[in-house]
This record gives sequence, C-alpha cells and structure tokens, in this order.
Amino acid sequence: MGFLSDNCIFSFYNEEVLKSSNPFTCGNDDLDNFFLEDAFLQSQQLLCKNYCFIKEEKPDIVCTFTLSNDSIKNNVPNARKKRIEKEIPYAKHYNSYPAVMIGRLGVNTKFQDKHIGSEVIDFIKAWFVDQRNKTGCRFLLVDSYNNSNNFKFYQEHNGFHFLFGSEKQEKEYRKINTEDDIHTRLMYYDLIELTKK
Repeated sequence: MGFLSDNCIFSFYNEEVLKSSNPFTCGNDDLDNFFLEDAFLQSQQLLCKNYCFIKEEKPDIVCTFTLSNDSIKNNVPNARKKRIEKEIPYAKHYNSYPAVMIGRLGVNTKFQDKHIGSEVIDFIKAWFVDQRNKTGCRFLLVDSYNNSNNFKFYQEHNGFHFLFGSEKQEKEYRKINTEDDIHTRLMYYDLIELTKK
C-alpha cells in the first residue's frame, strides 16, 4: 500500500475543507494561488472537479488535484496520431478520443518526497478504468509545466508521453508565436495499458 491509502481519506476539495485544515502550500506560487481561490471559481462554473487527500488527525491537506473532461483530437501531427491510435482498432478510429485532464496537482510541502504525486496518478488511472466508472475514458492528459523535473515525473515515473514531438509542433497547434516561450507541454497516458496487466 502507499502513504495515501494508509494514512488519508479521499474528499472533495472545497472551501469548507480548506478552512477546517492547516494552511496548504505546495511551494509553487501559481499552484498555491490556484488552490486558494481559482479552484473554487472553476468548480462553481462546472469547469472542473476538485479533490484532495486529507490526513485527518492534523488535519492536513496532503495533496489536491483537479479533473475535467477533455479529448485528444486526431488533428495532431501524423507521427503522433499513429502513436496515439496504435492500440485502437482501425474500425474505431474517430475524430477525437475521450480523455480526462488532470488540470492541477499539488502536494503539500510537509509531505513531499514520499512519492505522493505518483500515488495520486495511480489512483486517477485506476479510477478511470474501474468498471463502475460512469463514462468512457481512453486517455489521461496533463498540461505539464515546461521543465525537466516535471517531465521526469510524468514520463519516467508515470508513463506519460508528449502529445507533440517538439515544442515547435505544439506552438503551431496551440497558435503560440514561434519566438514566444511555451510554459506548458501537453502529455498523455493511454489507459488501455492498465487493462493488459
């Protein structure tokens, strides 16, 4: 088992939970600001659902994350399209494939270096291949911060792949000027991998 399953309860993340818990920070100002304010506004507008794991006896929010519906459209560059569709029978090739976006994921600084981020990813993966899941979902998506630590976390530790083979392709797809920096990179995980185990 892991830290979350042994020590925490799973909950919706809302203002009541935030107020009744010790202060939450994951050490990233952008994420901290999102989880203190924007997460609740987005949820009220039905743009995402917010969840967390809580260590009850403190109480501490150990980690929190957001999920929303998304899709992978088949207008990505041809090499990537082939890779995405590789495990999908030709008769089932569509214009888009259902996905869930992990919009934000933050781990409390008190609990970092316990592999909690990967535990959350594993939890989400299992959730969406569970027979009781209410909707079809083939892929998980993340819009990862564009830095090597995040890429290592998603690629090496959690099996994600870049949706685009290069920053140039992604800038073209997202209509970002070629001279501008790209702050995040889209990555995906094919949930069919879990059904083969």
